[in-house]
Amino acid sequence: MTDETASGYDALAAEYADHLFRELEKKPFDRDFLNRFAGLLPAGPVLDAGCGPGHVGRYVRDLGRTVSGVDLSPRMIDRARELNPGMDFHVGDLRSLPFPAASFAGLIAFYSIIHLREEELPAAFAEMRRVLLPGGLLALSFHVGREVRRIEELWGVRTCLDFIFFEPDTVAAALREAGFGIEEQILREPYAPEVEAQTRRCYLLARN
Repeated sequence: MTDETASGYDALAAEYADHLFRELEKKPFDRDFLNRFAGLLPAGPVLDAGCGPGHVGRYVRDLGRTVSGVDLSPRMIDRARELNPGMDFHVGDLRSLPFPAASFAGLIAFYSIIHLREEELPAAFAEMRRVLLPGGLLALSFHVGREVRRIEELWGVRTCLDFIFFEPDTVAAALREAGFGIEEQILREPYAPEVEAQTRRCYLLARN
């Protein structure tokens, strides 16, 4: 993950929010997964890491949790604040989160690791674990595979982003290396092309 990632999402912020802010309405599996995550959390606030326009954190907030968001892109954070009044949002990096240790009961990282290289995963997961309370829960999702897709245009906007796919066993091993225990690991096939990119997805729940 580099400054190129932040600038890539800065360029995309408006279109990204327009296209994806309401995506969960068309994704029943994702809603069920987030419902289960929220029901398994200990008491305390939740962090949406790599929050984009804040729609995933907003969904969990509407389930009755206090949720904050953090994202690498300043313009994406500006858009999240506009779309989600009453929620706190911060500019920050997954690899160095701007929060004290043991700040959150839960952490959501929906497609947030997809710009990290494989060798960066253990340190990023250790940082996520640092900000979680003992017994806190991580909800993680990512694209399944072994490829890197270079995206230079999306929704008519010039950008420059590398989307990195991972095998589930690779991610699970990095989580265990960071000190997490895997509680759930599920693969799903993509929704229809008009809903999302046609990639297999993995969803993990991991306990601190």
